[in-house]
Amino acid sequence: MTHHRPAPSSDVDETPPDVFDAAAARRVLQRIRDLCRDDVLPAAALCAGTADELWGPFLFGRQTIAGTEPIRPDAIFLVASITKPLVAMALMKLIEAGQVTLSDRVERFVPEFGQNGKHAVQLRHLLTHTSGLPDQLPNNAELRRAGEPLERFIEEVCRVELEFPPGRGVRYQSMGFAMLAEVIRRVTGISCSDFVHRELLQPLRMHDSALGAPDDWFHGPHPVVERIVEIRTPQNGTGHEWVWNTEYWRRFGAPWGGLLTTPADLARFAQMMLRNGETDGRRILSPATVRAATRNQLEFFRDIPEPDRRCRPWGLGWRLNWPAHSANFGDLLDPSAFGHWGSTGTVLWIDPTVGVFCVILTSQPQDPDGRCLSLISNAVAAAINRMAVPSRG
Repeated sequence: MTHHRPAPSSDVDETPPDVFDAAAARRVLQRIRDLCRDDVLPAAALCAGTADELWGPFLFGRQTIAGTEPIRPDAIFLVASITKPLVAMALMKLIEAGQVTLSDRVERFVPEFGQNGKHAVQLRHLLTHTSGLPDQLPNNAELRRAGEPLERFIEEVCRVELEFPPGRGVRYQSMGFAMLAEVIRRVTGISCSDFVHRELLQPLRMHDSALGAPDDWFHGPHPVVERIVEIRTPQNGTGHEWVWNTEYWRRFGAPWGGLLTTPADLARFAQMMLRNGETDGRRILSPATVRAATRNQLEFFRDIPEPDRRCRPWGLGWRLNWPAHSANFGDLLDPSAFGHWGSTGTVLWIDPTVGVFCVILTSQPQDPDGRCLSLISNAVAAAINRMAVPSRG
């Protein structure tokens, strides 16, 4: 059973679990305080721990960019691409149920997807960024500016041509997760958002999380949306980031980047993975699924360039550690570590070798290298002074 530390507040207990060195852990918190004090990060949250113990969550900074009010203790973050592992694990629930296989072609479930050379794209290609689909659509900005629903994005993905043959290269592709969501919808008869809620968020008791804010978050005397941290967006931004703080995007529930959640909720997801798919005596994922999802799947693609297979590995929806790249995960994690980052300034990593996870959520979009996330990740990893006792749960 998880031993929860006090909820975040001005007098939250900063004493970490024994797996962390206490003095080094205090330095981690001070480092984040300094980054927020200097406005490098408008807001930040940290939650770390083991399969059975939590350290935090700790919250720093302010709720809005121009305001002065401190961040709320119940703050919710848009975590962007940390969404992808949850959608991937939802798809894996269909594999566990014997409803799909990784080798199934996408067009088996979405026939219109097979046009323009996409006949051979399999579900495994979508999960490993080897499909050849683009990261974002050519008319991505126009679709968002017009407030188009997810269905319109799916239609456009079905029309696009591949950038390379499936299984012949690796290129990060958010649109592959749009198609995974559509496969989930057509197999189950319910939306990907509802399926994720039913199969993951609800059983994990991630009660402050949603893949797209539901209607009731916007109503009542104290709407839940007031808890969402405002993201600092670039002045005169030319990309898609300008919609992050809008009601449209908060409701949209992008399967590639629309999860709204808290550091404590994400910690429950991470602990479930550390426990090989179990939480509070309930089986969420099979151990076989966790093993498959978090091992280097690119080893089995004979046509992937060898440096990509060896140096930039992917699991099923999870990015594995790339030790030669500081990006987001930092420099000190074991090669077996896995997790994901988010373009809004977030990262979740899990190091099964020492049995520790870390959630870092900020409101400052990071450059591709995620330097602030790397700095904090390094400090957390350096504070680990022993291996965690394996969970018996």
